Formats: sequence, structure tokens, C-alpha cells
Amino acid sequence: MTITVGKDTSKTRKTLTVGDKSVAFYSIPAAQDAGLGDFSKLPAALKVVLENLLRFEDDGFSVSVDDIKAFSAWADNGGKNPREIAYRPARVLMQDFTGVPAVVDLAAMRDGIVALGGDAQQINPLNPVDLVIDHSVMIDEFGNPRAFQMNVDREYERNMERYTFLKWGQSAFNNFRVVPPGTGICHQVNLEYLAQTVWTDKDQNGEEVAYPDTLVGTDSHTTMVNGLAVLGWGVGGIEAEAAMLGQPVSMLIPEVVGFELTGEMMEGTTGTDLVLKVVEMLRELGVVGKFVEFYGSGLDVLPLADRATIANMAPEYGATCGFFPIDGETLRYLRNTGRDEDRIALVEAYAKENGFWRGADYAPIYTDTLHLDMGTIVPAISGPKRPQDYVALTDAKSAFTKEMAEMFKRPMGKEVAVAGEDYTMESGKVVIASITSCTNTSNPYVMIGAGLVARKAAALGLDRKPWVKTSLAPGSQVVSEYLEAAGLQEDLDKIGFNLVGYGCTTCIGNSGPIQKELSDAIAEGDLVATSVLSGNRNFEGRISPDVRANYLASPPLVVAYALAGTMDIDLANDPLGQDQDGNDVFLKDIWPTSAEINALVEKTVTREAFISKYADVFKGDEKWQSVETTDSLTYDWPSTSTYVQNPPYFQGMSKDAGTIQNVESAKVLAMLGDMVTTDHISPAGSFKDTTPVYQYLLERQVPVREFNSYGSRRGNHEVMMRGTFANIRIKNEMLDGVEGGYTTGPDGAQTSIFDAAMAHQENGTPLVIFAGEQYGAGSSRDWAAKGTSLLGVKAVIAESFERIHRSNLVGMGVVPFEFTGGDSRTSLGLTGEETVTIEGLDSVKPLQDMTAKITMGDGTVKEITVKCRIDTAVEIEYIENGGVLHYVLRNLAKAA
Repeated sequence: MTITVGKDTSKTRKTLTVGDKSVAFYSIPAAQDAGLGDFSKLPAALKVVLENLLRFEDDGFSVSVDDIKAFSAWADNGGKNPREIAYRPARVLMQDFTGVPAVVDLAAMRDGIVALGGDAQQINPLNPVDLVIDHSVMIDEFGNPRAFQMNVDREYERNMERYTFLKWGQSAFNNFRVVPPGTGICHQVNLEYLAQTVWTDKDQNGEEVAYPDTLVGTDSHTTMVNGLAVLGWGVGGIEAEAAMLGQPVSMLIPEVVGFELTGEMMEGTTGTDLVLKVVEMLRELGVVGKFVEFYGSGLDVLPLADRATIANMAPEYGATCGFFPIDGETLRYLRNTGRDEDRIALVEAYAKENGFWRGADYAPIYTDTLHLDMGTIVPAISGPKRPQDYVALTDAKSAFTKEMAEMFKRPMGKEVAVAGEDYTMESGKVVIASITSCTNTSNPYVMIGAGLVARKAAALGLDRKPWVKTSLAPGSQVVSEYLEAAGLQEDLDKIGFNLVGYGCTTCIGNSGPIQKELSDAIAEGDLVATSVLSGNRNFEGRISPDVRANYLASPPLVVAYALAGTMDIDLANDPLGQDQDGNDVFLKDIWPTSAEINALVEKTVTREAFISKYADVFKGDEKWQSVETTDSLTYDWPSTSTYVQNPPYFQGMSKDAGTIQNVESAKVLAMLGDMVTTDHISPAGSFKDTTPVYQYLLERQVPVREFNSYGSRRGNHEVMMRGTFANIRIKNEMLDGVEGGYTTGPDGAQTSIFDAAMAHQENGTPLVIFAGEQYGAGSSRDWAAKGTSLLGVKAVIAESFERIHRSNLVGMGVVPFEFTGGDSRTSLGLTGEETVTIEGLDSVKPLQDMTAKITMGDGTVKEITVKCRIDTAVEIEYIENGGVLHYVLRNLAKAA
């Protein structure tokens, strides 16, 4: 792999010597000296983007001198200049849930280019791609020493078709590596091993060039690596595929919100408590589509593990990324995680030479600023449905009682007998307590803290309550290494937190089933069972079909809630249980001090552990090595597979694009409220027996035990079309009091959204979706857009869109529109009986206001102004082609 950079004659190309080695680089100070503008006050996050443009300027890559000067204008204009630019990330990161459909698309594009007269080998990633298999392990077994091996065995049984396909892709495509199952979570592997902060590669002349490490990923939490000063964010698989194939990311120069951190965390608080407060504050400010950069004296005492925790949850506070500039802590982390000393020296020299270093005088211009004194942080959780719903731990019990009355509209105290057990089930009881997710398992301070809570609890005779399903799923094998070195895994085992696998598990809905008798009791009483997890997502219907209220918490608090067994407790003041002598045990009795935690971190989290565990990261275990696959340029699609099918996107495609089609007399498929997430649109978890997917799999003789999950079957469009809008908690306002993926069909009768969409397609009727604010929040999953497109939806009209989903809709040829002037589905009195016409799309301009003609159910017509959220000129071309991949495929075919 070689990189292509700007002309050697560029005035900004300079040489940097580090030790006895010299590398070329593109100098921002040199650009300033050349009269291209004043860039001295740009935030480091924006300088990364500027360097990217300098590297590709004037070399046929859609970057002009005016694009570069626009960054100076951004600073002059108080941190605003939304000019469209073409940005090229250095690499792409994937996980298997989103990676399988991306590789399916690449394989389908190979078929497509052959059909258009091209060569299959034209379809290859031009940028390095790493896919980490981390989303497939499910917690079937827990709370015993067999759990890990049994879950791994079931993972391979369920997913062999997918793994065979991915292993084919690894050999068929250039620049494509697969990190096998059982290694860790992609973001933690990226943080601990793949990321370099400053990347090097050879240009077209064979000269070594240094440049900032950048990436996009097919998972929204790609942002985690911004804690290591690596600029990266999540995109849909569609956009990632385009980036792999050399297509630049079209974006507007973003606003950058500066978040100043001062002070120091108090005794008894964790990085999780800090990030939950940050999420609340930034959601309140509103940072969708913006960069956030953290600065201030507080960074001098903030470990990189805590920075990564904050950066990880950028999707939860709505930002494109949460960036931390390079400083001494960055270097310390690189060294401690086993990076090469020459690389560390280059990172320091490059950052200081090119203006990326955060020193004592670091004071850039920001679009807006926030401030937080970390000394004010208190222990906290977030829930029951959104990450931004911050609750101080001292208020958790009263908050839950209030939610029961107002949100869930159920009484407290109703008890239901559990068959075969000597306890009853009631609302508020914690049935899942899971230490999981890249967000917190990457942080040794909270993981060691959880182990110490377990040690102290076990020593006093405390144990998890018998109705709590406990699990520990570290984000990398290094976590197990230091927990075992500290003797803490044994203590965690004593209270049920045995190792269940290395992967995302509960955080993405792979929590596995709870005890059947418990599930039956919850259903019988219509109870609000709860989960507590150290993850980043707690959206409705995500964690478990048996759980309605989900809370995010630090790993030590997850352990504490497992001991308590209920949300109906003042965890800060009420006893968790009794010791062997009958004395009450309180949280303060088992909570470790910062000194205890720091001493164990210093002793057990070693450079040698990282080097050892990542030595053979791509090799895998015997199970992975035994996966057999074919050696061919195109994939031999197995007709009977229920996991991998050739999608219809490129079949019968012509060489020429058309024009954007108007929306003509479209019917309403669904009318949705605020904060409809991509989990609502395209769920990741298990299949409910009332859904079209359930029937589809039964018809193909798939045993229920082998159903797996929506996420694991994303390589099959037939499954995913049926799963679109099929979340068990989604509410279509066209129907009164109905939960789940239902709507009215052409005959006016209630039916599944899939069956209604197919009936409308048979009639040749286009469809639209109406929605509220923050439509498409949450995960970056491309199937939320792919499924929408395949159902025949031509436009989505919402009050506002989250960044990634809007981009994904465009990438699949679906036009997003936003209400203007205070209009909304409620103010207009929409019922879903309307038809919608929007004309003029054949000549639309970016962000153009257009007229939507809405014919009401009684025949009256309302004309409203909507903003077309095709944001850039290149996005118009994407829509004209039917999507970004069609655009790329046609261009490659013409170049053949």
C-alpha cells in the first residue's frame, strides 16, 4: 500500500528529522508562511482536517487553495465557515455486524462491475481496512467457569457461514485484514494496538511521509480513539465502503465546541461518572454535526483511559467526535501499551513541529465553549431509556419511582411468584448486571475498581441476588491479563462475574436469554424489569426483550447493583445486605480508595502485557484457523444461506445515471415521534415470534435455537427488510396504543410494516416516513437506511436528523427533508392517511427549500416548506445514481 500525496513542489511539504531518520510531512506553519492564511489559532482537531487538505491539494483530488484558505476564514469568523470540503481518512475500521454487509456489498460490486464489462479486481479497498469480529458472542452461559468456552463454541456454531464469508474476503480483497473472534472489541483493539496517532507510509515516489492517523469506522463508537488524538468517527457501511474505494468523505468544515475541564475528580468517583455528566451537558447544548475538543488544566490530571471513555460516547452526546490533543499523557499511553519507541518519538516531534501539541499556552479559537469543574462530579447512572438521562446516585431510587409512575405508568410493589423459586419478581428488580462494552472495559481504573468491590463484598459474604444474570465481557484480552495478575478475576468469579467472552455482548443486545421462569413472571405481571450495564447505549428494546428500564453505570456500580438486586434502593445509603455476622453492609464498606486502585493499576497494567497479547492478533485460535473457504475473485453465493445473500442493489444496473425522481402521491408508511433511534429502525437483538423475520426463518427450517440475532444476519437483505421498523418498542402514531412494527396496509387494515410496504410496492406506490426530532440517533448501522430504501421509501420528513443516519439515507438514494417554520407532524394534524408530493427534485440544489404538497385524508391540501437535506453537490450525484455505491461503480466501469 502506498499513499498519494500532493506535488513534490508544494511549498508546504517539508522534512522532519527524528533521531537518525527523516520523513516528509505537510507543514501547517509553512502554509501560513506561504500566505494561505493564519492557522495558528485553529483547534488541533481542525488542524488534522487542514493537514489532510494540504496533502491532497492541487493534485486532482478535489481540493483547492480556496478550500485551505477557508480554514483561516473559519478562525476569522469566530469558528464558523461551513464550506464543503473533500476529506480523505487514512484507514477504515469495521466490526462484523456492520462489516459483513459492507463486504457483501463489495462482493456484489464485483459481480456488478463484471456485468458492466469491467474487471472484478477493480473492486478493492484502496485504503487499509481492519475488521474486528466482536459483535457475535452471545451470553448463553454465565456465572460459572464453563461460560467462556461454551459461549465461544455456540458463537462458532451460529456464525460459521458468516465467518467463512469473512475469511473469503480476507483472501479475496487487498488491504483487508480480519481480527478473529475472541480477541476484543474493535474500538479497544484500535485504541490499544492499531492506532498510531501519527501514521507513516510511502508516497508515489517511494518517500516516507508522516501524517496524522485518521479513520472512519462502521460503528458509531469509532470516536473512542479521539482520546488518543486520532481523528475518527462513525459512518454507515455505505459511506465506509465509498471511503475504502477512494471516494472522499464530503463534509462541511465543522464548528468546534471547546469543552474546558478543570479541577480534579473527587475520591469515590470514576471516569464513567464524568462522562455521564459530559453527555448530559453536551446534549443540552446541542452539538449534532459538530466537533467537540477538550482542553483546560484538568487534562493534566486526566488519564488517557478516562479521555477515551469521554471520546467513546460522542454519539451519545451527538457530536461527530470528542477530540483530545496530543500531550504528554498521549505519549505515556503509547509507551505503556507497547508502541515502538521510534513511533513515540515521531509523534512528539511531529506534534510540536506542526502545531498539534497541547502545551501550557494552548488557547485556540472555538465556535462555542463549555466548562466543567471535575471536582463537582458525583457518582451517577443514566437511564432508563437514553444515555443523556443523567441521575445522581443519591437520586436514583426516587427517580426510578417517578419513572414508574410517569413513563411506565405502572404501580410499585406488585409481586409475582416465580415458578420453582423462593423469591418473587417485582418491578425494579435488576435481572441483568453486565460489565461490558468498549466504553468502560478499556479503562483499567474502573475495571480494577470493580474487581476490588467484588473482593471486599465476597470477603464479607455478599453475593449477587439469585435473579440477577451477571457477566463480564472484557474489551480485550489485556483486561483479563491484569485482572488475573491482580488476583481479582477470582473475586469477580465468586459473585458471578465470570468471563463470558471478549466482545460487545449486552451492550448490543447479545445479553442472551434470562431464566424462563423469570421471563414468564415478568410477562404475567407486566412488570418493569431492569438492567444495569457499563455500556454506552440503553435505548428501548436494545438490551433484552424482557427488560424495559436500562441503566448505564460504572463497572463498580454494576457489581453493587448485582449485590442489591433492585433499582428500588438508595444505593448510597441503604444496606446492600448482611455479612456473616448479620451486620449491615453498605456501599461505603466495599468501595475501594483511589490509592488502592492506582497501586494495582501501576503494578499489573504493564507494557509487556500489551505486547504479549497483541503479538499474534490476526492469527486467531484453532477454531478460526480451521475455518475453510474458497480461493476466488468473486463469491459463490450459497442459495440456501440465511446469513449471506447477494443483494439486489446492482442487478440490472445501467452504465448511466438518471435524474432524481420527484416524490409523487406517496403514501405514509409510518409516523414516528422524537428520538427514534437506528435501533428502532433496524434492531440488533433477538427476533420476536410475531415478526415477519421469525416466520421467514421458520419457513426455511431454521431451528429457533439457531435464529441468532438481527445483527448477525445483516448479510441477508431478506432478513433485514423484514426487520426494518420491527423493534418491539417502536410506536407508529398511525395506530393507537400499539407497540412494534405495525402500520396500516393499502386496504386500511393493521399489518406489519414489511407486509404493508410490499403491498404498496406491488401497487407501484411510493412511500414516505414522517418523524420528530433527532431522527436516526444512535448506532451508525447502514441497514437503517438500506432497509428503508428496500421497503420503497423515497423520502423521510423529520424535524431534525442525526448526522450519520442522514448521510446513510442519502447514500441509499432516500431523500431526507426537514420541516421548517415550526411545522411538524403534530402541528399539521397528520394522521398517516395523507399523500405527499414534492416536485423539483430533478433540479435541486444543496439545502434547498422546497414545497411539499400534503393531501389530507378529507381531500384538503396543505402546502408547506421543507428543507431538502441533500447537503452537498456530490450528494446530489449520489441520489441521481441511486446511491453512493452505484455512483462509485459507474465511475469505475467507465474508467475500465
